Amino acid sequence: MRRMQFYDLQKNFHFSLIICTNFKNPYTRLLLAVNLSFLVFSVSLDDMMGQLFALLVPMVAAAESAIGLAIFIIAFQL
Repeated sequence: MRRMQFYDLQKNFHFSLIICTNFKNPYTRLLLAVNLSFLVFSVSLDDMMGQLFALLVPMVAAAESAIGLAIFIIAFQL
């Protein structure tokens, strides 16, 4: 239980850091906090779906950046 409280505190720290500071790209910290909460609840509920979603989030972020790069390349080829 103590470990879960530490992870919950760390997750809240990441969320508050996103809100309080003005980053140009806060999405990486937001994804990190969401992944951390997926993992914590997965371990606490003894369910593998949270860990599966935690693996899925970086894949979606990579696909999003690849699509953005493709749009950028196509826009400058014209």
